[in-house]
Amino acid sequence: MNAKEKAQRALASVAIDRVLRYIDKDPEKNLIRLIDRAQRLTGGVFPQKNFDAFRNAVSDPENVWSHFARSMLDTVSHDLLKKLLLSFGLGTYTGTKAVRANRVKYGCNIPYIILLDPTSACNKNCKGCWSAEYGHKYNLTYDEMDDIVNQGVKLGTHLYMLTGGEPLIRKNDILKLCAAHPDCMFLAYTNATLVDEKFIEEMNSLGNLSLALSIEGTEETNDSRRGEGSYKTTIEVMELLKAHKSFFGISVCYTSANVPEVTSDEFMDKMIEGGAKFGLYFNYMPIGSDAVVSLIPSPEQRKYMYKWVRKTRNGKTGKPMFVMDFQDDGEYVGGCIAGGRNYFHINSNGDIEPCVFVHYSDSNIRSDTLLDALKKPLFMAYYRNQPFNDNHLRPCPLLENPDRLRKMISETGARSTDLLAPEDVETLCSRCDRFAAEWAPVAKELWNTTPHPDPKTQYYRDTPEGKARNSGY
Repeated sequence: MNAKEKAQRALASVAIDRVLRYIDKDPEKNLIRLIDRAQRLTGGVFPQKNFDAFRNAVSDPENVWSHFARSMLDTVSHDLLKKLLLSFGLGTYTGTKAVRANRVKYGCNIPYIILLDPTSACNKNCKGCWSAEYGHKYNLTYDEMDDIVNQGVKLGTHLYMLTGGEPLIRKNDILKLCAAHPDCMFLAYTNATLVDEKFIEEMNSLGNLSLALSIEGTEETNDSRRGEGSYKTTIEVMELLKAHKSFFGISVCYTSANVPEVTSDEFMDKMIEGGAKFGLYFNYMPIGSDAVVSLIPSPEQRKYMYKWVRKTRNGKTGKPMFVMDFQDDGEYVGGCIAGGRNYFHINSNGDIEPCVFVHYSDSNIRSDTLLDALKKPLFMAYYRNQPFNDNHLRPCPLLENPDRLRKMISETGARSTDLLAPEDVETLCSRCDRFAAEWAPVAKELWNTTPHPDPKTQYYRDTPEGKARNSGY
């Protein structure tokens, strides 16, 4: 942090302390005051309508998001809330301005988020998970992770998601990394087996690390994919996190076999009661040599997920937990967010990949800077060709538009980065062809009969250079 950012952080800390000190006396009034303070601090970077929506929600005692706000205040320690606001809120504000400026300056995608795998090691062997096959061979050193964050912050990236493998196998280095970067927010996707009281206390003390616990519906549906005893372990860790007034959520991979269970009222209510504040839902992707194509949700299940997510987030019909579905929320972010448009992925061997599900690369952190990677052919192909479909219910160049990925990999010469069994792009994309063809008419009907938000996204094709260039895609 430079001197200006440190001063801004100090002022924000005092302001947040003042509001939190009095918030229990008059929650509704002071929640609105907190929103007002956040709006002033961010200086017009985010739309006025967003803050108005927050104010309207917390002003209505019957609104789901009013219940959510009160739950945050009642069940998350105020000290932790302050640290979260300083790292995530202030970091997002600072980063958003820098990301926007650097996109123009460098003429390429610049991400808000970087995913990185501290290790390929995992103590589970979940059905349909490619990382379970990789073994314990690959790791990013602490210095490499620190360098990734340092480079990212210079570009404006202040949010880092830790995947794997099981990232908490490296939990000491992760805590060290979080301590070194208080202006950044970190999220670890974890199977919960390595979370204990000591780790929770250290995590809460830092305040800029949160967990997304992997869980999928009932004990039966969860353990059939993740192994016997996994459900029980996760529930016990949730209870421990809740007792320590931590901020955490869940990570759900929905498949053709578990959609009813992971969207049931019983499951959601149990997660909320357990203290989860957010749910990150992922459509199963058939990645790796042991991919199970039959686990791809059907078009009808995808349609159901699209409607369920919107019902669940609705202020009148929803649940007091923030849920997002990375596949079915494409309309809010203008389609595919990979290739550095909003995020990219670095695997445990240092390969810089456009997406956590697209294991191809033409760059590595041990020979290229992050900006080098963003300017290389593979990432520039993403930049010049997003969106891959004007129907943002078909955002992905792999799952819904596999011919687009075939073409990009072929023309850029990117190599497979599968750590055990490199595969050609035809083998990968062929697993998605049937779903893509079956989903297309369903997505078209849904797109044409449903109102959609305007994400106000400017793509490369809208720029003067893009209009003048015929990319051939």
